[in-house]
Amino acid sequence: QLQFVESGGGLVQPGGSLRLSCTATGFTIDYYDIGWFRQAPGKEREGVSCITTSGRITNYADSAAGRFTISRENAKRTVYLQMNSLKPEDTAVYYCAKSWACSNWPREGTFTSWGQGTQVTVSS
Repeated sequence: QLQFVESGGGLVQPGGSLRLSCTATGFTIDYYDIGWFRQAPGKEREGVSCITTSGRITNYADSAAGRFTISRENAKRTVYLQMNSLKPEDTAVYYCAKSWACSNWPREGTFTSWGQGTQVTVSS
């Protein structure tokens, strides 16, 4: 089954940090750009960040810029999302998926191999 497995979510207080992991099962990520997305209760899924195959180019949503950092370890088939200074509005289920180009992000249409997501809850 070709999909990602997201992990690392949990309950954290405002101002805290979490590092999410997105690990590919059944395929290598070397040739794909990888995007992180999130869906809050009652809202549509939105793009958070995207990273190109080499890791040299990264994109962030305005809400994530300056607080979140995306990175990747192709040898481990894993992409990370380091989230700092978390806010209650960051509460959501976080997903990752692959595409041929981050230029398509944050549009979801070209992203595939979605995982089940990992829940992030920011609350005191």
